[in-house]
Amino acid sequence: MNLSELKPAAGAVKTRKRIGRGPGSGLGGTSTRGHKGAKSRSGYKNKIGFEGGQMPLQRRIPKFGFKNINRVAYKAINLSSLQLLAEEKNLTKIGLEELINAGFISHSKLYKILAKGELKAKIDVEAHAFSKTAEAAITAAGGTTKKL
Repeated sequence: MNLSELKPAAGAVKTRKRIGRGPGSGLGGTSTRGHKGAKSRSGYKNKIGFEGGQMPLQRRIPKFGFKNINRVAYKAINLSSLQLLAEEKNLTKIGLEELINAGFISHSKLYKILAKGELKAKIDVEAHAFSKTAEAAITAAGGTTKKL
């Protein structure tokens, strides 16, 4: 068997219906477009959401919600995660580089320390933001906080 002898399975390939190729084809005339109207003309394009003049869905339903353009999104990192990281890697200072190396964040993300979990180790923490309770827990354990 050669590559030149390969053929698709019987009935797998169908010929395309060629419409609008004269009266002899049986598919000439209006070429399945019906009579008159915008849809029968060349160059017809309907607008997205157009419902034939009926009030479209996106205008029938009321607007709601609010997107704050000044919102700053932080990646949340809990005290329990910092405690685990400090124990595993034997760290006394946790900053941007340590968290990136551990796989918690990427270079482009801002991160915030939250107070979920317990912190027993004395750690100096650098972050973009802290919750009040997290900051209090770090200082209570003997560590320091520094905002980037």
